Amino acid sequence: MKRKLALNPACPFCGLPVARPKEQVTHRPNEMPVGSCSCGAVYACDVTGHNLGAAFIEALVFSCNMDWDLAWGLLPEEDYLEKVVENYDYETHLIVPDGFYEGRRISGTLYFIKLHPDILEFTLQGVQKKLARAAAISSKASMAPRGEKKFTKKEIEALVKEYQVETLSNIARSDCRLIRDLQRLLYSSDELLRLRAADILGKVAAIIAEKKPQTIARLLQQLLTSVTDPGASGWGAIDAAGAIIASVPETFAGYIPVLYQLLADTTLRPRALRAISSIARVKPDLIRPASLRFLQFLQDPDPETRGYTAWLLGNLGAAAARDMLEGLLEDGQPVTFYESGTLQKKTVGLLASEALARM
Repeated sequence: MKRKLALNPACPFCGLPVARPKEQVTHRPNEMPVGSCSCGAVYACDVTGHNLGAAFIEALVFSCNMDWDLAWGLLPEEDYLEKVVENYDYETHLIVPDGFYEGRRISGTLYFIKLHPDILEFTLQGVQKKLARAAAISSKASMAPRGEKKFTKKEIEALVKEYQVETLSNIARSDCRLIRDLQRLLYSSDELLRLRAADILGKVAAIIAEKKPQTIARLLQQLLTSVTDPGASGWGAIDAAGAIIASVPETFAGYIPVLYQLLADTTLRPRALRAISSIARVKPDLIRPASLRFLQFLQDPDPETRGYTAWLLGNLGAAAARDMLEGLLEDGQPVTFYESGTLQKKTVGLLASEALARM
């Protein structure tokens, strides 16, 4: 079968080539890169292809020059048109029809919005000014000091794959933009890469928080919003949030109650328990007052939930769970367990045994 060639992205409304979308400068949660075509269409880039609802909102609001009231008052077809361009690779700024490029799966999306000319007349100038400002800031940021290496996204991904924690920590000391590249990897389809990125994000967050705690606070808000927002996808965000709180508990312990709220969702519960466990491992006193609320999950039908709960209660040294943990010792259901850059399979029974040993 003949492989289709990668193409330069073009506007679906006028057919003209479009520029790479630019990172915005407002730093809102879930913010996406945006761009505009000479015909007036605005597009938002969803690098994962999993957050189309958020991409639609981003493109619509930005096309309205960030006027939310105007955006929510518009009607599809009557006031604006929308089109989606799939298989977009943000790294190379190419459309990859086959969905694979240099061994990577390409699933990004460009979400285009084109306002009616009567509305565009009042918004276009403001949109263009915002994009020009974003381009200027991006150009300035790309000028690394003489002698200082600027790492590419591919190089960062390779370092994460090799679990080069020390090298990435050194990069974080001079370039806090590293967190954007790590955050992108939280949406990888490779589970080990995703968990390593979350793990390392926690470690470098502790370094960056020493000088810029507000940057990490925004990151945490962004991660937790991506989990609770119906138009978004969590993927590795919960693990990353847990890793960050565990690395800087004295500053970010206030976000722990949000992780407790995620326990109500059965699809998010295993990851929430895993994140809470990582905090309990380094600061058990922060979690111990909530110990009793976790006991019920030892009887959950999902083996991952039972396994991670056992691990959590072991980290807490929760003696009240002893009898229930002993009842799980013969539970042979497998659980994927991540630790220090490696994935391994453990049974629920083994996790219960290890939890009892820590008591």
